[in-house]
Amino acid sequence: MRSFMSGLVAVVVVALGAGPATAQDILQEVAKGCQTELETYCAKVTPGQGRGLACLYAHGDKLSGRCEYALYDAAAQLERAIAALTYVANECDADIEKHCASVELGEGRIVQCLESNEISKRCTAALADTGLK
Repeated sequence: MRSFMSGLVAVVVVALGAGPATAQDILQEVAKGCQTELETYCAKVTPGQGRGLACLYAHGDKLSGRCEYALYDAAAQLERAIAALTYVANECDADIEKHCASVELGEGRIVQCLESNEISKRCTAALADTGLK
């Protein structure tokens, strides 16, 4: 069941730059909320590359309210994370270019780079506003 949602976990980890606990929490909530559907409709689906989510989508008319809510909540959390990252990227663009251009993306490395350098007030505020600092 977890393997069906591995694509979602990867997106969360990359988007949030967060540790596995955050992604794992979202994954577990979706897997728990959609357990019946995953076992009933998607048991024979080969895991990976979003096939589990595609299976749930294909059976969208049969999803329980619990599963729909779990998927909605996961999407809302991802949407908030993306909005926060967009805000930080916009406010910290010059600082990222100046101090962190050679830093590999993902796993919070850009935020770590920003924290270890003298950055603009706008960037500092964006990091604080989003809770990334």
